[in-house]
Amino acid sequence: MRRTITPMMLACLVLAGLPWTALGDDQAAPVGDPEAESPTLHCIGVAWLIAGDDNRNAHVDLSYRAAGSVAWNAAMPLFRVERGASGGEAGDARVVVPAGTWLFAGSIMFLDSGAEYELRLSLADPDGGTAERTLLARTAVEPMEPANARVSHVVPGNGGGSGSLADPYRGLAEAQRSVSAGTIVLVHAGVYWGTFEIQRSGEPGSPTVWRGAGDGPAVIDGRTSEGGPWGPRGIWASDAHDVWFEDLTIRNADWGLVAHDAARVVVRRCRFENTKNGITSTRNSRDDCRGLFISDNVLQGPLKWPRAEGVEIEEDRGIQVTGSGHVVCYNRISGFKDGIDTFPSSRCEAIDIHNNDISECLDDGTEMDGSYRNTRCFLNRYTNVFQGISTQPVYGGPVYIVRNVLYNVQAEPLKLHNSPSGAIALHNTCVKQGMPEAIWTTDPVRNCVFRNNLFVGTDDKYTAEFLPPMVDCDFDYDGFALVKCTNFLKWNDVRYPTIDDVRASAPVERHATVMDAVTLFASGLLPPADYRVRVEPSASDARLAMGTAAVDAGEVLPGVNDGFAGQAPDLGALELGADLPHYGPRTPTR
Repeated sequence: MRRTITPMMLACLVLAGLPWTALGDDQAAPVGDPEAESPTLHCIGVAWLIAGDDNRNAHVDLSYRAAGSVAWNAAMPLFRVERGASGGEAGDARVVVPAGTWLFAGSIMFLDSGAEYELRLSLADPDGGTAERTLLARTAVEPMEPANARVSHVVPGNGGGSGSLADPYRGLAEAQRSVSAGTIVLVHAGVYWGTFEIQRSGEPGSPTVWRGAGDGPAVIDGRTSEGGPWGPRGIWASDAHDVWFEDLTIRNADWGLVAHDAARVVVRRCRFENTKNGITSTRNSRDDCRGLFISDNVLQGPLKWPRAEGVEIEEDRGIQVTGSGHVVCYNRISGFKDGIDTFPSSRCEAIDIHNNDISECLDDGTEMDGSYRNTRCFLNRYTNVFQGISTQPVYGGPVYIVRNVLYNVQAEPLKLHNSPSGAIALHNTCVKQGMPEAIWTTDPVRNCVFRNNLFVGTDDKYTAEFLPPMVDCDFDYDGFALVKCTNFLKWNDVRYPTIDDVRASAPVERHATVMDAVTLFASGLLPPADYRVRVEPSASDARLAMGTAAVDAGEVLPGVNDGFAGQAPDLGALELGADLPHYGPRTPTR
């Protein structure tokens, strides 16, 4: 006889400290209300705990509408997170999933900024158990200076001044002793020597802004004097909050800007030159590392393309963050080990990396490593990178990798190493020399999803080779183009020589599309003949040619490819006829 799970029964189990499975029923039931995570400019992530459902046939549909609208828009259903995968290596992770429950999580993407949305979550289980909840959430806006901000001035020096234009503060230390929340400090042209350590924060809605005055480069030099050794840091903003840095040049430091345990720090339109690491925020000891906004910066690292064989790569990274609610967008990054990375801590969720232009990375273009759920890497361009986008590992997910263009990847376009669980790759385009798609590791890959990606290469023994055990992975509707290959697919130690063999008997890619690499792109873009030759990012126009087999070959993914032009979505990052996304810094606006 089927037993109905009642709220009273759930409460009794909680008080008794028993797992939900003590009910011994396949019927699903919600455990509390769903949670909306920190919204970003264009995304809202949600999560919901569900009890029961031992046979894993329940689902949670997600829909949304702008506040005041009538019609609901469908998003992708929530993702069932693998049990036991969301603990992470941090040890004190705050993503708590009680024994016997399932965590369902997911994101609505490509929303308007600064808009309020109503979200509807609908649980349904064929074995019984339905529930519906609605949430209200508002997307973030780009930080704007307060209208009543005071203005002060600073020039290089060693003390004195009143902060007026006629009598500016002399030196950043002098300015910091005098300014308060809600002040814009115009940093005038010149060199400011040594680490600039932030000792006074702003307040929410009333930040302290350190902005280049526009009369020439305002340079923070990590050295203590001309010709001296590199300093450890350019700017030290750890434990700070509501502090902004704009239109500054930071140079000659091991670490350009460090903001551990920081909140609502803005880094915008700055230049990082001759720094081994650009922007770093990887300590989240109090779970208050929130709301960083890093946009429109140029970060030039010390490393050169190509990666030399047998040479150990130093840990030089452009941007690395942990925490939640961060946006890293419209940056130009080159010459580092990695371009933009996430980092494990007690909470690594609700982080967006988008519209960045990343090149000459001697390891990964982006690492989503250490993410728990609802981190998102989308609309980025990667050129001349050893590995493309890494999930090494991710802890349960979902972690979204969507509509990125990757050109001249030396090894693996999408790196799934160290047993990731919960990576979702949708509508990415990768063009490279050699094998179009591969995962070369022995660690299992679990609960990952690929859809509508486009992998283009030259020649190799496989079109796609997956060496690790692939557990509960769902790969389909991807496109493959290359000059020649010996076998089409290797999956879980089984070889599928042709695409017909894949369609007949493989557990994945039954709806894959094979196409001609020579006629695929309207620009005439071809795979590189030699990965060692540096390619200009602007030369990698991966818009599709009319009539190619990639057109109308994708699967409909609500909330991801809405508004496609033909009978079905196109494969790859760029829908036929669509404009190129904007990659890298935008025209400065204030």
